[in-house]
Amino acid sequence: MNLIETWLLSPFAHEFMLRGLIVAIMVGVVCAVLSCFLVLKGWSLMGDAVSHAVLPGIVLAHIVSLPLAIGAFVAGLGCALGIGYLKENSRVKEDTVMGIVFSGMFALGLVLFVKVDSDQHLLHILFGNMLGVRWADIAETALIAVPTVAIMLAKRRDFLLVSFDPAHARAIGLPVSALHFGLLILLALTIVAALKAVGIILVVAMLVAPGAIGYLMTRQFDRMLLVAIGVATLSSVLGTILSFHIDAATGPCIVVVQAAFFLAALAFRLRAGRSAAAEMRHPA
Repeated sequence: MNLIETWLLSPFAHEFMLRGLIVAIMVGVVCAVLSCFLVLKGWSLMGDAVSHAVLPGIVLAHIVSLPLAIGAFVAGLGCALGIGYLKENSRVKEDTVMGIVFSGMFALGLVLFVKVDSDQHLLHILFGNMLGVRWADIAETALIAVPTVAIMLAKRRDFLLVSFDPAHARAIGLPVSALHFGLLILLALTIVAALKAVGIILVVAMLVAPGAIGYLMTRQFDRMLLVAIGVATLSSVLGTILSFHIDAATGPCIVVVQAAFFLAALAFRLRAGRSAAAEMRHPA
């Protein structure tokens, strides 16, 4: 028992591990809540697109000496709005538009990053630097994550109705366009909140896996939210501990744990489905 307690608690004797855990849980929770809407709305690729598109905004913000979070937010929101405009004004399908826009913006960001003299480390931007966050970074993340989660939970039923039946939502007087663009703004804010911790690549997994696990485990939305938040929190704790003991990057370890939870949930759902089918063929 003492060995288990030592294995679980010893990483947090170091302050940098404690800071990493705090920011991991905050990022995990906000990504988990948003992932439920993205999975149900079929917007998983939108999260991928916006997260990659923030790179040129980060570089341009560095050039003009603005906070990197502002550049990332403007670029991410611009990407989302640009995708919406092109979808409505061209014959090209939405997934194709997303692929073109986010790959083009990501490539532009890489070109700018190479050409601009910067003290930013590209790997930290791409994959985050969870154990290098300062208390000021944690405060900045909380300033974005807490209001974002509060808004999504408070307006969850409106967002849900707009996602499934926008015509009915419009008929009962909901501001469908405002809710649509509001969700895009919350997506951009979530990616900005997660930027320093997990980077612009790993945030894609954190925006998909918790919601997908919740979707597999339940058919009731509020329970789906609870499952997603629980999985994200547990993955953050286990991934942080695992990264300490195997001397690996924390962000990727958290994503690996989430992927393992998804495989376990999928196996459970498949087994439950086979059992239900067998009972229907051979009732007692």
